[in-house]
Amino acid sequence: MSIHLVIIDAMNLIRRVHAAQPDPNDIDGAALVCCRALKKIIKSSEPTHMVAVFDHAEQDRGWRAELIPEYKQGRKPMPEPLQHGLNKIQDAFWDMGIDSLLSSGDEADDMIATLAVKVASRKGQVTIVSTDKGYCQLLQPTLRIRDYFQQRWLDSPFIEKEFTVQPRQLVDYWGLVGISSSGVSGVPGIGPKTAATLLQRYNTLEQLFTADDIEPKWQKKLDGNEDLAQRCKQVATLKTDITLGFNLQDIRYTPDA
Repeated sequence: MSIHLVIIDAMNLIRRVHAAQPDPNDIDGAALVCCRALKKIIKSSEPTHMVAVFDHAEQDRGWRAELIPEYKQGRKPMPEPLQHGLNKIQDAFWDMGIDSLLSSGDEADDMIATLAVKVASRKGQVTIVSTDKGYCQLLQPTLRIRDYFQQRWLDSPFIEKEFTVQPRQLVDYWGLVGISSSGVSGVPGIGPKTAATLLQRYNTLEQLFTADDIEPKWQKKLDGNEDLAQRCKQVATLKTDITLGFNLQDIRYTPDA
């Protein structure tokens, strides 16, 4: 049997739906809209397996904050009505036959990456549903990312047009420019155009920082910032070795559930 695993970046979906609700206290309404979205996703993708992955409740910034202390430091907390209503939304997903994956410590991004790469490496088809371009570093022939809200695929042509680098170079790119939404600075003075130009010439951070033919205007900005760039790259790199504690059979999707 051919496998098609659909992974829902749950909070990515839920927070956007909740933010668009006229009444932020209407969790039933948010759950209903989320379930409508999931029904559309199921109809278009026809999954054999499906799971919604949630961030852990403690909001601990984890190991990434040890590398970059500013990591997610200024991120807005989850709205209180939504925080109290998450169990209700998870129950609504469960009633649709969609299990939820939660963790007491790991970030949802890393759990999603681990599961996706594991299945894709065994020739299963994987679709990650999220607007988060961070997943695009995982792109491969059997692993794709779907932006439900914009109704588009975040694929290699999209990445090359958006960032002017290859998907495999994204973590090097973010090592240079940072990720402003997560408080990751990157190398001061290096913007998107410069980062793309440098990576087109030198391919990776490692090759860039060992090159001896870099133009002086760029070399001046890079000097003394290799460690920072490497730490930013490490923070941007998704982990694919998280212990998940379940097997694929546990998240098999049954349409009549």
